[in-house]
Amino acid sequence: MSETDQHRFAMQVAQLSRSWRAELDRRLVGLGLSQARWLVLLHLGRINGLPTQRELAQSVGVEGPTLARLLDSLEAQGLVSRQAVPEDRRAKKVVLSPEAWPVIEKIEAISSQLRKEVFAGIDEEELRRCQKVHAQVLSNLEKL
Repeated sequence: MSETDQHRFAMQVAQLSRSWRAELDRRLVGLGLSQARWLVLLHLGRINGLPTQRELAQSVGVEGPTLARLLDSLEAQGLVSRQAVPEDRRAKKVVLSPEAWPVIEKIEAISSQLRKEVFAGIDEEELRRCQKVHAQVLSNLEKL
């Protein structure tokens, strides 16, 4: 692959990521959640058990103080709470409130519809090949 093709691929991947998130944000604006907050809710909804703030920060890919601010706002909205961990006074478990589940279901439904639209006209084999290439690029990045 030429350097020009590599550059073009890298630019397309970056643009794809930005455009996808921007469209999802546009569709989720009615829920009153920023991208960072809905991402935290999705991770909480998909994690088995009750993660600590540290585990959740790692899962989401943010620093602890950033997650703490996000959780403060989600707590203020009544969507999460934090519970002390008896064996570690410094740790807090993050718990979804019952009110969070309908919000998560809406996020999932909107996300699913967007995926259907984004992948329209793309053959399954083409998508698998693309996933394989992206997996190799990610693997190479992890080795750096």
